[in-house]
Amino acid sequence: MSNVLNTFLDENLQDLRTQGLYNEIDPVEGANGPIIQVAGKQLINLSSNNYLGLATNDELKKIAQNTIETYGVGAGAVRTINGTLDLHVKLEQTLAKFKGTEAAISYQSGFNCNMAAISAVMDKNDAILSDALNHASIIDGCRLSKAKIIPFAHADMDDLRAKAKQATESGLYNKVMVITDGVFSMDGDIAKLPEIVEIAKEFDLITYVDDAHGSGVTGKGAGTVKHFGLQNEIDFQIGTLSKAIGVVGGYVAGKKNLIDWLKVRSRPFLFSTALPPGDVAAITRAVEIIMESTELHDKLWDNGDYLKKGLIELGFNIGDSETPITPCIIGDEKLTQQFSKRLIEEGVYAKSIVFPTVPKGTGRVRNMPTAAHTKEMLDDALAIYAKVGRELGVIQ
Repeated sequence: MSNVLNTFLDENLQDLRTQGLYNEIDPVEGANGPIIQVAGKQLINLSSNNYLGLATNDELKKIAQNTIETYGVGAGAVRTINGTLDLHVKLEQTLAKFKGTEAAISYQSGFNCNMAAISAVMDKNDAILSDALNHASIIDGCRLSKAKIIPFAHADMDDLRAKAKQATESGLYNKVMVITDGVFSMDGDIAKLPEIVEIAKEFDLITYVDDAHGSGVTGKGAGTVKHFGLQNEIDFQIGTLSKAIGVVGGYVAGKKNLIDWLKVRSRPFLFSTALPPGDVAAITRAVEIIMESTELHDKLWDNGDYLKKGLIELGFNIGDSETPITPCIIGDEKLTQQFSKRLIEEGVYAKSIVFPTVPKGTGRVRNMPTAAHTKEMLDDALAIYAKVGRELGVIQ
């Protein structure tokens, strides 16, 4: 290894450890369900994005297995050559129905969606109004486009309106986009989409909503855009297929001409092998399950409300969450890391989230209750939270 590289890595890794910012990765030994095994120990799992429990659903596992027997384990090519299987067509038709749009396109990950869709439409002659707490994939997608990035204060509609007015009236940009998460993953709050749409109409802004943590969760499962009845007003609906859907991948839903454009101009679609057939079949059925019944959605929200109530009664600060995402905000990074470590030692896997994922001084342990948790599991988790919280002086 180069001496200069070795010095850079050693010094910076040690600096992260000293600040409490180094993230230890814990391999899960088996399925990522409500109970997981880490280092041989059974733990209540409150760190998974498997909101509806579909990642371990028996029906979906059988569908994936049967599809692999027929189609093989891989698609064999990029979508534009001969990697588009009839399975992909059915998936995208199902996604369009799910999101209430004319068409949809699938990608290999939710992160890929933002890298693909933003840069396919926006360029150096354009501007993007981006919520200050948008996900890293949105930030990177905006950077890749080379458009002028204009952050607005988180969920601050006065700031958005002022910056939209300035950007559109400056004459500097051909197009202006406003982009936001639907549900913000670190705090669990919901974007003010009706107000955003109102401002977008006033200034002719392109509207873009990344609903990675909303699809399957908000709007009785249909997502944040449908929750507000705005599926005809939002230009880009982005989602992941790896959280509530339980498998892997991402999608963009919108007007047919938008999807047609992405198929010929979005680079991850053009240059990456298509999603594998077993996953595609499982995804399609998962979306159908969400459309057919709200049972899993309702159980998720019931568990989320139950955990929130218990944590608040214990005295924890859970911020302004409006969804099952439930942060326990600790603040200090080292204390946050210690708090998470003690939870794991006592039997709850709840991972610490610190800078750069969240701003410095706002470290938190983020809890993700799912439809697969039982009340007994959540009661056990709350008892452990009480013990560790008092031990470390986080609560009285």
